[in-house]
Amino acid sequence: MTKKQIFDTSKKEETAIMVGIITQNLRVEQAEEYLDELEFLALTAGAIVKKRFLQRLNYPNPRTFIGAGKLQEIGEYITVNEIDIVFFDDELSPSQIRNLEQELKCKILDRSNLILDIFASRARTAQARFQVELAQAQYLLPRLTRMWTHLSKQKGGIGMKGPGETEIETDRRILRTTITKLKAKLAIIDKQAETQRKTRDSKVRVSLVGYTNVGKSTLMNTIAKTNVFAEDKLFATLDSTVRKVDWPGKTFLLSDTVGFIRKLPHQLVECFKSTLDEIREADILLHVVDISHPNFEDQINVVNETLKEIGASNKKVILVFNKIDNLKKPLFFEDETIESSEEYLELLKKSWMAKDSNPTLFVSASKKINLDTLRITLADVIDNFEKNRG
Repeated sequence: MTKKQIFDTSKKEETAIMVGIITQNLRVEQAEEYLDELEFLALTAGAIVKKRFLQRLNYPNPRTFIGAGKLQEIGEYITVNEIDIVFFDDELSPSQIRNLEQELKCKILDRSNLILDIFASRARTAQARFQVELAQAQYLLPRLTRMWTHLSKQKGGIGMKGPGETEIETDRRILRTTITKLKAKLAIIDKQAETQRKTRDSKVRVSLVGYTNVGKSTLMNTIAKTNVFAEDKLFATLDSTVRKVDWPGKTFLLSDTVGFIRKLPHQLVECFKSTLDEIREADILLHVVDISHPNFEDQINVVNETLKEIGASNKKVILVFNKIDNLKKPLFFEDETIESSEEYLELLKKSWMAKDSNPTLFVSASKKINLDTLRITLADVIDNFEKNRG
């Protein structure tokens, strides 16, 4: 075996299955939708999902999360189909992970670990890399296990991007030291970022917020005429991007930040607080919503709850329903005869979605539909803010 083979960290496509439970407070449709999102996360990480398993339980099994019968069924499927990973839609305890690994003889990743892995693969700046590594270290510290060497740098694959492994107790000391060093590095970066924000002039700050993959970066590129990375995958943007926008008679700062998602690991929220300062210190929020998503109302609630969690729920908000070009018209207006996109837009303006107390707009950032109305509305809101501030 060559040295290259021993240290080969190339990432092969790993096969996976997904597991979720239906509790008393969760409908079957919701559970399926959560697994749809989990599958999108898995695909974003590079896995090939072969099958999903759902079990109805009043509460998770404290030892293995799922019941004994379902565990046996899953184990048989893994053996026959040579599955590499099992993704669980909820966060597992350290003991549950250990027990599941022993029973199923394969890699076990919960939703939090999968999101952390995606963040690790998409972090570009030093700040984002430090934030993700800190979140990973804090998450992995109580979950160290010899069986699948979660911290090994010499193993490729999903869930394996960690700081390094030797013996378990040594690993714990290494991780605690790593956490301390990363916090110190981030403290320096945070202070520098705070200084940069303070040295900016008094221009109005507008920040794009929303669920992940709703089109924030595309809208940023359209408004600011920039080239921010945009992709039809979850968490395409991790780092805050701030651009100065010059419109006739109007100049403001526009920022794009990481998207939110349900069950976002609390370690990430904590570690990304400095990045989210762009939202906290913004004067106006453009809350972007993917109107074509079947559960966009739930996504709105997730964003609002996250804004509340980071202390940014008291901002002036413009609600921007994006991707109207992807809407299936019968979804909202089954009894209406719609002959043109303009007519459809008028119907949306009269719908319950437009009754929000905040200004509400319906656009398509990618197709550049109704963006003039967005510019006029945003300019008016900025004018009002400046008058009230002055």
